[in-house]
Amino acid sequence: MYKFSFLVNPISGGGQGKVILNFVPEIMQSMGFEDSEWTAELTSGKRLREQIRETAEKTETLIAVGGDGTMSTMLSVMLESGFAQKVRIGLIPLGTGNDLARVLNLYETFVNKGLLFLVRRLVQARHRPFDIWKVNGQYVLANYFSSGIDARIAHDFNADRASGKISSHSVVANKMHYVDRFFADRKHCLGKAHLKVLDQKGRWIEEDVSGYRTVIVGNIPSFASGANPFDGSDMADGLLEVVPVPNMMSFFGALALGSVPLVGKIYKRSFLKTIHAKEVVLQTSEEEFHQLDGDDLTRRAGSEIHIEYGCRVQMLTLEQGLSFPETN
Repeated sequence: MYKFSFLVNPISGGGQGKVILNFVPEIMQSMGFEDSEWTAELTSGKRLREQIRETAEKTETLIAVGGDGTMSTMLSVMLESGFAQKVRIGLIPLGTGNDLARVLNLYETFVNKGLLFLVRRLVQARHRPFDIWKVNGQYVLANYFSSGIDARIAHDFNADRASGKISSHSVVANKMHYVDRFFADRKHCLGKAHLKVLDQKGRWIEEDVSGYRTVIVGNIPSFASGANPFDGSDMADGLLEVVPVPNMMSFFGALALGSVPLVGKIYKRSFLKTIHAKEVVLQTSEEEFHQLDGDDLTRRAGSEIHIEYGCRVQMLTLEQGLSFPETN
């Protein structure tokens, strides 16, 4: 049984994964770990889920080196395989959004302190409980789900990347292309759509969201590369935060002001509505645009999206000043 296993996405971060793989042996040896105590390998897109299962069976801590998509797949396997309570999960962030890494204080640590510092901290880090959710019984939500303009932008971005219109793999180039897509898709809004939410008091709340710009469902206090449109968010309370966004002004405010201390809280309580939910049902047309943890779910989710609690995993975190119950 390994103490630590690293699964490295070779294309994340403009190919940084391959470079990091070469440094892992030196880092682990410098910390006194024997070769028999850890393992590391590159992931293969065609057999990623199989790799995760095989690795989870023989390790105590599984660390993903990649973006939110890599982590989402890992958590999906944890849910369906029953490893959620047996294997601790860690992340070295190489993606474009890195929303989960931001709230776990991994992203800034990596950017400001570097790989060596982050790995050293991760292998000594505490773990915290973290909720994951099921979407239509087959997909896993770790960070957020949304339907509307932001999902349209993500859909077109992924289509451009697949067609070769985006030639660079750099994070900066990706973000610039996101900006271009926003201006191209800025008129998009939801068609006929209906939202049902089971709130924390066990009451079903229904709302007609036809014509809204987006509906955002969050599990963490970070959305679209660090924005925070949610008024109150706990990653281990068995609740989601649901934010219906009616117009473009509210959408801009949610992205630009939501994460600003004090100002963001005042804005969200005055101009946005957050519903804390145990369960979510969103009905749209089958042609509507959807995204899940930054990945395109358009035309795969059908006309009804049902989000319900999945399970709880143990996530390595470098968050400061927080106390978590000890878990085995």
